[in-house]
Amino acid sequence: MAAFLDMGGYAVFIWPCYAIAAIVMIGLVVQSLADLRAQRRLVSELEAGQQVRPRARARSGSGRP
Repeated sequence: MAAFLDMGGYAVFIWPCYAIAAIVMIGLVVQSLADLRAQRRLVSELEAGQQVRPRARARSGSGRP
């Protein structure tokens, strides 16, 4: 088991990479769930006929308005 955790002497590089990848993936899941909740709230407000602030129009990448 110790040989596996040592990763052939490269554990100091490998384990932080695993940790960073796990943190990024957890962050993406949290962000996705938060956005899903916000979108569901927006849909329910629109279906109820409440006044909802319109979203900003997407900007084009050409630099023109």
